Amino acid sequence: MPVCNLVKQVKQVEQNIQSEDVMVMRKKEELTAKQEHQAAHGCLILSSLPKVWMEYLHSDLSLISQEFKCARAVQVMSTGLQTMQKAEGESVTLGCSYTLNPLDTGELDIEWSLVSPDTTQKDQMLISYSSGTKYIHDDHALANGLGFAAPDPSLGDASITIALLSAAHSATYQCKVKKSPGVDMRKVTLVVKAKPSVPKCWVEGGELIGEALSLHCKSAKGSTPLKYMWRRESAGPIPAAATQNAETGELKISNHSQSFAGIYLCEVNNAVGAEHCRINLKANKPPNRAAVIVGTIVGSLLFIFILLVFIGVLYWKLGNRRRYEKEFSNEIREDVPPPESRPVSRRTSRSASQHPQVTYCQVNGMEVGCLDDGHTHTPSTSSHGHMVKCTPVKYDSKYGYAV
Repeated sequence: MPVCNLVKQVKQVEQNIQSEDVMVMRKKEELTAKQEHQAAHGCLILSSLPKVWMEYLHSDLSLISQEFKCARAVQVMSTGLQTMQKAEGESVTLGCSYTLNPLDTGELDIEWSLVSPDTTQKDQMLISYSSGTKYIHDDHALANGLGFAAPDPSLGDASITIALLSAAHSATYQCKVKKSPGVDMRKVTLVVKAKPSVPKCWVEGGELIGEALSLHCKSAKGSTPLKYMWRRESAGPIPAAATQNAETGELKISNHSQSFAGIYLCEVNNAVGAEHCRINLKANKPPNRAAVIVGTIVGSLLFIFILLVFIGVLYWKLGNRRRYEKEFSNEIREDVPPPESRPVSRRTSRSASQHPQVTYCQVNGMEVGCLDDGHTHTPSTSSHGHMVKCTPVKYDSKYGYAV
């Protein structure tokens, strides 16, 4: 029994200790909140002092502000998108609005720079404002078309505009506002993309009922990713049997019917723009297959017949040509003059002109010569006085008289 009482007393002591710890923590939180409230109230009082008093009490205010732990920094208030996507050829405004603290009494400096992706390299200055003067650092190509959006950047707006964007403007930009001892900055990433070009729509396959076909849509230009979407503008939505691919722009129809006919629109888009094209899909009845088969057979037979006729005419022409060439080569032409290029022919021709034409024939076993004067001459050994009529032997310019 005494042991049980001892255990109860120990538990009671532990509960008392925990309660005291909770009370101590609450006291600390209340004290901290009170100090923060006093500090904020003190900073508010300091901020509301006239500027002349601040300049007079500049050194004392620094100590007081450290005592109250006041924030003494310029604050950039722009809260727009940290990453912006724009199309080529457009203009953009990179926001950088700010507020000044009365305790920051230094010279106002505003700087816009191009952040280098390599942390070991320096950032490249594009445009700046200091002592009431704007400076364009034209040693960089991206400075073209760059300028402050507000006529006077010292009035709380340090935003800049860029005209005629190109892919080269895709980068991270930093706005830095400094007024000693305060300073603040903001980074904005700009991504410049190309709008999709007007796509081309076409049908692949016949538009016959019962057959398979597909509608295609393709854009030649544009920054990826490009997304395609088909929809029907007439006769209601596209039937569920058709399937489309958003990446390739293809709409497949496995069994075409009248329910798929209508005007279709394909839209292609990316992050910076969209374009579209239209196509009219028809549903034509298929032709009579029996008539097609008969027409094919008749056409084939007609083609074979024409081919055979052509071959026959060609063979007949070639046969006549060969026969003509053969007859012409065997024909003896008497009026063809001898070739003058051969000296032998000229001598033979002269000898022929010097001798009369002679013919020879057989008379009773004896040779009889006839001159071209029409008389018949017989050799001296002839004892008969028979007259023989002979055919004159012609003189050949190449071989002479025939023997």
